[in-house]
Amino acid sequence: MHAVRIHELKNNPSEALRQAKKAPVIVMKGDQPEAVIFHLDSNVLLGQPGMRLALAISLFKEGHLPLGRAARLSELSLVEFIAQLARENVPVITGTAREAREEMETLRKWHRSF
Repeated sequence: MHAVRIHELKNNPSEALRQAKKAPVIVMKGDQPEAVIFHLDSNVLLGQPGMRLALAISLFKEGHLPLGRAARLSELSLVEFIAQLARENVPVITGTAREAREEMETLRKWHRSF
């Protein structure tokens, strides 16, 4: 296990990530542990059944990954990933009906301009 102070992490995050490939890295704030950095080795953590899918759904749901990239992370086709989101009751399209109508009108105007 390796420990790194917050200021060291801010100055050289790449080193902490390199160390995390070997073992978990404890991030210290003063003399207290603040966080742990784990390397997401595709053969270990990401290789666990359902881990990639759960991570992809979570990252998509929180807005950290767009739909296509989340599907790629999950190793499902886009259609399969959308179906999985539906099973999990995670909306693929967000926003209100009014916003959707406004978007559609903008697209129609744009299309007419050609």
